Amino acid sequence: MSPTLFPSAAPDAWHDETARAALRRIFDAAIHSAQPARVLARHLPPPPAGRCVVIGAGKAAAAMAAALEQAWPDVPLRGVVVTRDGHMATTSRIRVMEAAHPVPDSRSEDAARAMLDEVRGLGPDDLVIALISGGGSALMELPAPGLTLEDMRALNRALLHSGADIGDMNLVRRHLSQVKGGRLACACAPAPVLTLAISDVPGDDPLTIASGPTVPDPTTPADALAVLRRRDITVPPQVIDALTHPAPARMQPNPDNRYILISTPLMALEAAADEARSLGLTPLILGDALEGESREAAIIMAGIAQSARHHGMPVAGPAVLLSGGETTVSIRPADGPPGRGGRNTEFLLSLALALRGQDGIWAIAGDSDGIDGTEDAAGALITPDTLSRARALGLDPREFLRRHDSYGLFDATGDLIRTGPTLTNVNDIRAIMVL
Repeated sequence: MSPTLFPSAAPDAWHDETARAALRRIFDAAIHSAQPARVLARHLPPPPAGRCVVIGAGKAAAAMAAALEQAWPDVPLRGVVVTRDGHMATTSRIRVMEAAHPVPDSRSEDAARAMLDEVRGLGPDDLVIALISGGGSALMELPAPGLTLEDMRALNRALLHSGADIGDMNLVRRHLSQVKGGRLACACAPAPVLTLAISDVPGDDPLTIASGPTVPDPTTPADALAVLRRRDITVPPQVIDALTHPAPARMQPNPDNRYILISTPLMALEAAADEARSLGLTPLILGDALEGESREAAIIMAGIAQSARHHGMPVAGPAVLLSGGETTVSIRPADGPPGRGGRNTEFLLSLALALRGQDGIWAIAGDSDGIDGTEDAAGALITPDTLSRARALGLDPREFLRRHDSYGLFDATGDLIRTGPTLTNVNDIRAIMVL
């Protein structure tokens, strides 16, 4: 749809078609800005005097490897990266493996071993380039001595269902791994490591992105135990044993190691804001690190949107409220067997209920990697008549929210957003349009 079709002044000139199209353009602009082909090359150093080995893990790892090959067509490259099933990109010199997400499988272990093999025996004139993005924690899993992959799978499932935020989840996983929490960088020594990372976590903490395989970890196993106790997570006794016995000493990483964030959630939100301005909307970025329960965050956002709609505060319409971060969905036994859905569709269903059909407010929310939770949609879009359309189909929106079946409701109303794998990952993108 051409920008000329979008009204730029009177709120009453907007209608459902243009509002939907504008939100989709804003969402797509955020994702496009984080594509590795757009952002990676500018951060590369001169080629090394020695060998260049490429390793990496994450949902964007294959696309990052392809961008590196394109930027350095004449540099001898070798190495291996691992990405999520369905997130492949074409490469000729860097091997790309696939593994499961969010719960690791045997291929995750194979990928971690393959990376350790690639960096063995390097010298100070060689260079390791680590391509790190969200999802790497599950995609590169080599359990600590005394643990099995099944132990880690059980732990991952328990952490996911506990409602733990990504920081707590990755803190625990770091202390039960042979490659996370800086251990992969130690294995590269004495070769220096250049990490190029795409952030998918609130605060852009390098230690949290893919569990920080190339950065030092100041936390302790006792901190990991504290997370398990605080979240009341039951784990096998061998996991407790691994956290109560000190890990063996590690080789020290090269002091010349560098870490560069090439794309972040805030950068993506700024690109979304630019697109909103081009459509005649006033953007307001509320933050790139919003956390908490999805349904509760939605209630707060509904209040802000209604204030903007009725009072022009904190921004007057036509406007768009932008936010990023990673909310959570806690599954309680009392809710019964959960339905289908992710944190973004749950956020939107709760938002629609809180807005109660308020005129002049539309919203979109989705995971920038194209997969909300474990479903085939990135997210969904709500309109002022979302609830009435659902009820006309005989659906009870509150019951769908109670059962965590937001995907099911939006699938029925035709409001799911399906992008397919985007080959990048800068966390969730949420946009609420207020006229």
